[in-house]
Amino acid sequence: MGAGGRMQVSPPSKKSETDNIKCVPCETPPFTVGELKKAIPPHCFKRSIPRSFSYLIWDIIIASCFYYVATTYFPLLPHPLSYFAWPLYWACQGCVLTGVWVIAHECGHHAFSDYQWLDDTVGLIFHSFLLVPYFSWKYSHRRHHSNTGSLERDEVFVPKKKSDIKWYGKYLNNPLGRTVMLTVQFTLGWPLYLAFNVSGRPYDGGFACHFHPNAPIYNDRERLQIYISDAGILAVCYGLYRYAAVQGVASMVCFYGVPLLIVNGFLVLITYLQHTHPSLPHYDSSEWDWLRGALATVDRDYGILNKVFHNITDTHVAHHLFSTMPHYHAMEATKVIKPILGEYYQFDGTPVVKAMWREAKECIYVEPDRQGEKKGVFWYNNKL
Repeated sequence: MGAGGRMQVSPPSKKSETDNIKCVPCETPPFTVGELKKAIPPHCFKRSIPRSFSYLIWDIIIASCFYYVATTYFPLLPHPLSYFAWPLYWACQGCVLTGVWVIAHECGHHAFSDYQWLDDTVGLIFHSFLLVPYFSWKYSHRRHHSNTGSLERDEVFVPKKKSDIKWYGKYLNNPLGRTVMLTVQFTLGWPLYLAFNVSGRPYDGGFACHFHPNAPIYNDRERLQIYISDAGILAVCYGLYRYAAVQGVASMVCFYGVPLLIVNGFLVLITYLQHTHPSLPHYDSSEWDWLRGALATVDRDYGILNKVFHNITDTHVAHHLFSTMPHYHAMEATKVIKPILGEYYQFDGTPVVKAMWREAKECIYVEPDRQGEKKGVFWYNNKL
């Protein structure tokens, strides 16, 4: 390890895209969570019901306008123009509904209002509309926040050690293989995670499924609410069935199904890039602590979509430190804590598509720190 706890990421035999990327320090930070919180203006932690609802209502209005335009005017378009109009609708509607998803996610963190019942009501309605089991994911996501960066206890996008890479892994470590893996990840990754815990931490003692009340993910106190989540999903599925019966399956797919695929793809992409970066460490139980784990995340720049996604993309570090903080205060808080975090703060402005490809290429597995004495600290590598 060099000065300040920095090291180059596993120097390869030939020039790598990550040669100039320096790892964030993995030593215990010289600051505490309390010191960070004290530096942030107190109003940043205040939740406003009118303001929170204003963002939600605005998203609903925009999504409704897109739906109205598509249902009213698309049938009037000359046939060739529809080939351009529909992809535009899918992209725009998918982005706006991702913003709705983010607000429901805030409800799960109790960041929407001061009233837990209101947060859960809003979150249940809008996550169910997007086929997310609200309470089920709320509890597993809470455990992700409690164990970020832990190789044993983190919930999602837990990197594999080299010894755990399957025999066929080396055959996928090429442009075609990466393209296939990324395509599957961004189209099927979210439902596979919810239904089969794909990419999640391993559980003993049962089938780890977000729709299963007796899954080992949950404790006895949480199981009743898993039934409520399932009821919400079933209600929306029934509504979609009735819509398809009247308007047709093709209409349901075009107006709802494809935008939902885009929402799911953005969700996986955002989460993947927040927690996968050549500079980020992971820890085993001998080294992990909550603060270092929370700092093992990275802020990204999605351009105009930062605002559409309510800044979940470029304020993720602050979100992991203070998850009950409303999104509309996160930018201010980030600016305040960045000087205190110093080298512990990670931001990468690499264009998203380029970053996605680089991380898929460079971040294949983790291995122990080979240049230092911290054997419980793991860094990404890609040499199979």
